[in-house]
Amino acid sequence: MRTVTANGERTVQTGAWGASSPRRTRVLPLLLLALCSLTALFATATPARAADSAPATQAAYFADRLREDPVYVTDQLPREIPRSTARDFARLAKKTGVPTYVLVLPDQSSVDGKQLLGAVHDRLGRDGLYVLVDDIQVTEATAYGVPAPAEAASTVTQYELPYDAGALLSFERFVDVIALGEEKAAARAEAAREKYPDDGPADMYIGPSDRRNQSFLTGILLTGVPLLILLTAGYARRRRRRSGAERRAPRWAVPGAAVLSAAAIALTAPTVFDQTRSSAAPPPTPADLSARVERVAAGLKQDPVYADPESPRVLAARQLDRLHDRIRDFRRSEGGGQVFVSVVPQTPESESAGDSMLFAAAVHAKVREDGLYVVADPDDGTIDFYNHGLRLDTDHLSFNLPDSVTFGDSKADEADDHLLGERLDQLMGFLDETPRTDRPGSEPAPAAAPRAADENTLPPLFATDFWPGLFVGAFLALLLSGVVAGAVWIVNGLRRWRSPEPDPAGLLPVTSPTEPSASYLRRTAHAELSALTREFINADGHARAWDCLDAAMLLLDGDPNRTRRPGTDPATLTAVVVLARAGRAALTGDTNDLCCGVNPLHGPAVGRHHVRVSAAAAGSNRRRLLPVCKPCRDTAIAQPGGIPGKLLRLPGSASDDGGRPPYYEATDGPLTAVPGGIARLIDKVRETAGVH
Repeated sequence: MRTVTANGERTVQTGAWGASSPRRTRVLPLLLLALCSLTALFATATPARAADSAPATQAAYFADRLREDPVYVTDQLPREIPRSTARDFARLAKKTGVPTYVLVLPDQSSVDGKQLLGAVHDRLGRDGLYVLVDDIQVTEATAYGVPAPAEAASTVTQYELPYDAGALLSFERFVDVIALGEEKAAARAEAAREKYPDDGPADMYIGPSDRRNQSFLTGILLTGVPLLILLTAGYARRRRRRSGAERRAPRWAVPGAAVLSAAAIALTAPTVFDQTRSSAAPPPTPADLSARVERVAAGLKQDPVYADPESPRVLAARQLDRLHDRIRDFRRSEGGGQVFVSVVPQTPESESAGDSMLFAAAVHAKVREDGLYVVADPDDGTIDFYNHGLRLDTDHLSFNLPDSVTFGDSKADEADDHLLGERLDQLMGFLDETPRTDRPGSEPAPAAAPRAADENTLPPLFATDFWPGLFVGAFLALLLSGVVAGAVWIVNGLRRWRSPEPDPAGLLPVTSPTEPSASYLRRTAHAELSALTREFINADGHARAWDCLDAAMLLLDGDPNRTRRPGTDPATLTAVVVLARAGRAALTGDTNDLCCGVNPLHGPAVGRHHVRVSAAAAGSNRRRLLPVCKPCRDTAIAQPGGIPGKLLRLPGSASDDGGRPPYYEATDGPLTAVPGGIARLIDKVRETAGVH
């Protein structure tokens, strides 16, 4: 504006900003108000970045935590080391006698524990014993400016404790050795090396598979042992009856032993297999299980990118700034929305048991804002994403996103940061090109994580594989009893072959075959003749026994070894068996002259009886008066038609119908005299041999 001064000079003034201008006082508040509005607008549009105030390094973060409390327990291992155990670590740390700083962290293969402790010490600036504990044991310990045998204590912990002892017990053993002092700690470390040079102590806990094996074994024993007792005793009882031995034990002894064995197994098994837990991990509290989710959710409310401060930094400042810019641009784009990125490791010991979908759903529930929730694992480099409320084509995202973005490639595997910055940038570019939908997308409800309280609890002993074990035990008892019976039969057979023993007379009608083989006749003749020879001492007072032995030797031409020769006539062998048995009976005072005429191998007869000697189907009803043993007499009375099937039929003989004829029709030798009695048989043998 042009103005004229008092002296007439013309000047040009910018009166709007002059100090004395009355308009200046009106415009300045308006500018300040506009500036505040813009500041508020940008503050709303771009959330404050929590990283700006976060420690620059992982070590700085831990130093800040230890400055607050000398024991720091991560919230990422609630299923293995809950945060509520911090008081236990603190109580143990006081026993060292020196300032002790404890970090309980997840296992991080990319981080050198010694370097981490050194960096934390430098940041904290305090001397003391620094201890690093992972989810299993004490992994590193260093003393700065204090006398503490850290190396010896670590050695003792490593050698003396099993792998599954747990972090808390490992730290307790570590503290106990620290309290011993340098000299004693070194001696104990050397002793531990000598005691466990290769393998450490046995495991303290068993797993679910071990418990199933215990249940299976218990079931097998519970049915197998009692049933085996019953079967074995029954087999022994049958053999005892065959031998004619008397019963020695009462009837209730065997069932009682079986019941007692079952009761003993049922009561002893829970004492022997007394494990109840599969891990040393204490059960977490609800606060332990929600701590990490709440921490991440609180961070995402401040900044859409949350990088876990406990993990090594995988996003450089430049990459982090670019990611923020891409997220802001996507939020402002048409059909876009908020993107939340959580750079947090997913481990089986976490609250979500390593399930990124469950973790993202829990974080979404805490943040209470729709968006695309991205979970990037700095440990293995995987990137997962879940759509909670954005109008994005989720199928397009799932099926078209390259695997190199989700899982990485060979270069990502080799890189320490898994190239997460570049891959997250590629993901944001893919989101920009993803088709929009009319309706907001949503994720299905994830499967619930295993209950932490039950995760390390073993199933009951009498459950799971216990029931199949019952059936297997019964089967094994039957199988083993069969094996025992077979082994006994084989052993007895070998004994009979090497040193044959005659069957008891009372069992002959049961054990003697109707159609014996030639080998059976040779074996039986040898056994009976050998027994008679051993038992016969002298002929004085035993004329009948001598006559039987003499007749048997006449049949064998004086050579008893003929009983073992394959060419010996079956009828001759049968006659030798009858004579030898009659001679042995005579030695005991039994002078019964009759031998069973139906089957001479049955032994002594109890009388004579008319018996049917031909089958009714043959068209005849031939009968004959024969001496019979008690079983044959009972058959002749109760079932006359059964006698033809009991007649002795010798090997090597054949009738017109192709079968074996009765023994008295198969030969014309001395054996045909058996129905006439033992004396008649002896005479027939002598007549045949020409001896008078």
